[in-house]
Amino acid sequence: MPEAIEIRALRSLGEMRAAVKLQRVFWGDDLESVVPAHMLYSLAQHGGHVLAAFEGQRMVGVLIGFLGTGLDELYCPSPSNIQIVSKRMVVLPEFRSRGIGYRLKLAQRELAVQQHIPLITWTFDPLQTPNATLNIHKLGGVSRRYLENFYGVEADGNLTLLGSSDRLLVEWWVERDAVVDRLLRPAVDAWIDEMDTPVINPAQVKEDGSLAPIEEWNDNPTAHRIRIEVPAQYNRLVESAPEQATAWRLHTRAVFQRCFQLGYSVVDFVKAAAQDFQRTTYVLRQGEA
Repeated sequence: MPEAIEIRALRSLGEMRAAVKLQRVFWGDDLESVVPAHMLYSLAQHGGHVLAAFEGQRMVGVLIGFLGTGLDELYCPSPSNIQIVSKRMVVLPEFRSRGIGYRLKLAQRELAVQQHIPLITWTFDPLQTPNATLNIHKLGGVSRRYLENFYGVEADGNLTLLGSSDRLLVEWWVERDAVVDRLLRPAVDAWIDEMDTPVINPAQVKEDGSLAPIEEWNDNPTAHRIRIEVPAQYNRLVESAPEQATAWRLHTRAVFQRCFQLGYSVVDFVKAAAQDFQRTTYVLRQGEA
C-alpha cells in the first residue's frame, strides 16, 4: 500500500539539490531549463515558494515560485502589485493523476494567504487540456491575456511544440469568493452547467474521425458567456498529424486574441462526451473576470 503524500516547504540547501534532480526528470540535462539549487535556496530564504511532495522520504513533486510584479507594473511596482510568479511544477510520471499537483497548488495558495499576497500568476499552453483542467477549472484561475510565442520559437529546452510557445497568462486571486467557491464546487456539476453556453468555433469532424478547426467561426460574438473549443488530445496530433496540430494552434491563437480584444476573459474549462468524441472547451465571460 503506498504511503500518504506529504506536502511541505523546502528550506535546506540539501533539499534543493533533490529538487534539482527531480526537475531533470522532465527537463533533462538542459542547464538553462533547470532552476539550480543555490537559486532555489535564495528564493526560499526571501519569500519565494519552494514546495515539495513526499512519499515517505522520496520527493515526488516540486513547485517553484518567486516574488514579482505584473507585466503592466514593471516600472511602477508597489506593495499592491506584488504577486507570486509560479514558475514551475513537476510531478514524477508514475505519481501523476493522483491529485499531487492540485495539492501543491493549494499549499502555495495557503502560503500566499499567510504572506498577504493576493495574486499568483503563471503561464501554460492553452492546448494542453490537462493543464487547463487544473489551472482554470479546478483552481479557479482566470485569463485575460494571450502571449504569442512567449518563449520564442526555438526548439531548445522543451518550451516549444512545432515551433510555437504560445501561452495563456493565468491570474489566481487566491482569496476572492469565486476561487473559494470553485475549490468547493463539484466538478461534474460545473461541466453540466456550461453545456448551454454557445461554442463560437465548433470543430469539424473529419472522415477519419478526427476533429479539425472550423474555417468560418463567429469572430464577433455578442453573448455574455461563450465557449472556445480546443482539441482534447493535442499532443497526439503533434505526433500523428503535425499539420493538423499546427492548424489548431493558428486557429485557437486567432480566436483567443480576438475574444480578449472584445473584452472576454477565460473563467472556466469544461469537457463532455458528444458524438462519440470528448469535446473540450474554454468558457469565457464578457467583462472583468
